[in-house]
Amino acid sequence: MPTLKLKSSKSAVKRFKVSSKGKLQRRQSRLNHFNARQDGAARRGGRSQKILAKQNEKDVKNLMPYL
Repeated sequence: MPTLKLKSSKSAVKRFKVSSKGKLQRRQSRLNHFNARQDGAARRGGRSQKILAKQNEKDVKNLMPYL
């Protein structure tokens, strides 16, 4: 009988990605709409991926067992 594999959380797979150094990256929040009232630096700063906090890294890695 074949061994069962763990399923990855599809929502987590779409929201996070792994950097070349193995750190988890996330998207900046609060950038979907109403961005005209923000200054340009805030909008530009939201374009890049942010590094996930170490406190949350273990929980997210449990959602994606085959990184």
